[in-house]
Amino acid sequence: MEKFARQLLSDGVQSVDDVRITIDSELFRILNLHYNRNNHIEVPPHFLYVVEQTLKEFFRAIQASKDLEPSWKKTIYKIIARLDDNVPEYFKSPNFLEHLE
Repeated sequence: MEKFARQLLSDGVQSVDDVRITIDSELFRILNLHYNRNNHIEVPPHFLYVVEQTLKEFFRAIQASKDLEPSWKKTIYKIIARLDDNVPEYFKSPNFLEHLE
């Protein structure tokens, strides 16, 4: 996230309102590939919103030079933690992957 926020700033993006993520965005593709390598899981609709909001928080913090402060990411993590969904029960099953096949 930090890398993508810094890239937006270096590309000249000046307003957080111009930060947008779509399912075609590189960041979305990278996160999906990392966490859903074999595409066994349908990406929840809320995920796109959370990714965009997280990127916006990093963008705001870096733009405001908060990244010069120690532990600057803790504030961001507290904000985005409120966006978490509950983990579905089937993820907690020891046979989770068998249910996907």
